[in-house]
Amino acid sequence: MSFPLDLITAAYAATIAAGGIVGYVKAGSVPSLAMGVACGTLMMFGAFQMGQEPKNVTLSLVTSAVLTGVMGYRFSNSGKFMPAGLVGALSLLMVLRLTYKVMTN
Repeated sequence: MSFPLDLITAAYAATIAAGGIVGYVKAGSVPSLAMGVACGTLMMFGAFQMGQEPKNVTLSLVTSAVLTGVMGYRFSNSGKFMPAGLVGALSLLMVLRLTYKVMTN
């Protein structure tokens, strides 16, 4: 029996979306809100796709790879772990997890 969502990807998606909302609430950052909710939504759709077909990781892999690059770049420029370093690290872990799923299926 397959679950309708990939739970790890769904938790990551919720974290990304919540981070965008927190960025908006704390700093009034509209770009944080827009990108956090957009990337969180894409990841949640990817979690749904993976729940339906576990091999269907493309959307989630591309989205998390983009977040790894963008937030890794922001972390390297600012040196601040929050939020860029944390999101970059979580995104890299997601890329590694999804790459492993691709290679083992």
